Amino acid sequence: MKKIILNSLIVLIADRITKQLVLHYMIEHQSIPIIQKFFYLTFSKNTGVAFSLLEGKVPLIIIMTIIVILLIIKYIKVTNPSQTELICYGLVLGGALGNLIDRVFYGYVIDFLDFQFLGYAFPIFNLADTMIVIGIFLLLIFSIIESRNQNEIYIRRKNKNR
Repeated sequence: MKKIILNSLIVLIADRITKQLVLHYMIEHQSIPIIQKFFYLTFSKNTGVAFSLLEGKVPLIIIMTIIVILLIIKYIKVTNPSQTELICYGLVLGGALGNLIDRVFYGYVIDFLDFQFLGYAFPIFNLADTMIVIGIFLLLIFSIIESRNQNEIYIRRKNKNR
């Protein structure tokens, strides 16, 4: 459990630092080109979740986030996740806490990572969002690998018993 707390704290601290820098040095809608026509730092306030879903429903999003955080913690306590899975859950929890803090204290999430590619402007996001996506993606990959391994073991046992 210590690893997940440490991992979550690292994500949370990095997220808070980056968002505070944006709040301190940028004004809303300001965009700073980092790599022209590809990557910008653009200060945006998001009152919704991914792709601005549930926009303006901050109290509902706060309640949902708290429930998800509690469910993840409960799941970790009742299962025996691997060290790798704990790292992934730490990424997800740290990111969820970072965005939760924004919603509670500001009423919106501070977004600033702005990618554009071949004329398409992706939704602006932040470090917390990135960690949540990476954590969930890795959990899915590990789940698929584990499922394949279990399936192979089952097939070997079935063939052995013939």
